[in-house]
Amino acid sequence: MKIKEQSFTVKELDSLVMTVELTLVSIVQGVALSVLVPPSVAVVTELNYRFSPYVFCGLVVILLFWSRSLLHTFTVIRWPLEVGHNFLYVASTLIECVVFSQLASPQRWFALTAAYGASIWLLFALDLRMIRRRLAESNLPGALSLLREVEREQLLNVRLLMPSAVAFNVAAAFLIRRSPQLFVERELHVALGLVQAFCATGYLLYSVRFYQRLLPLIAAAQYEWNGEEMPKEETMNAGR
Repeated sequence: MKIKEQSFTVKELDSLVMTVELTLVSIVQGVALSVLVPPSVAVVTELNYRFSPYVFCGLVVILLFWSRSLLHTFTVIRWPLEVGHNFLYVASTLIECVVFSQLASPQRWFALTAAYGASIWLLFALDLRMIRRRLAESNLPGALSLLREVEREQLLNVRLLMPSAVAFNVAAAFLIRRSPQLFVERELHVALGLVQAFCATGYLLYSVRFYQRLLPLIAAAQYEWNGEEMPKEETMNAGR
């Protein structure tokens, strides 16, 4: 009886932590969207094509933050609450808001986007430690399969994708500062903005496909964590 009561309490705590995580992400990205809207209105109403790639990229960044956080919540987040992880969410969003406020200043946009990328890179690195802690705690086959897949993808972000994004934005800011006549006066910064928007969109599509691929593994792991038996048809899907 005591074991069942304890299991039920852990489930409730896990659910509470996930709710806190999802609520926090929704709030901070709502704040980021509210900062992006005013400069975006000016760009759209004035038909200012020069800064439209930055508006689009800002929207994609918000979608990325929200979707990646959602994926992280469904796969890794459990009791106890990771306070440092959530603090970094807030700090990253602060930098994100500053980036959006500089939408009409290409050099500052790229320089601050590099700083924002560095904060996300740090977040990925800290989350990797959390994933490995979950791996060490788990001995259930479905959960292990899910966490190993998440760990592999997290390593790809830490070792390649995030450093590449930071390097691109640093290089773009440097080029604009070095040759303002070319990139500002002749508006070649638009090409850099288009490349940034294209890469961000590609990463968003990749993240959505990764989430879809994980759905059967997430379902299998949730059944295990809840101490329930997975239906046969879902077991077959998880094994594919």
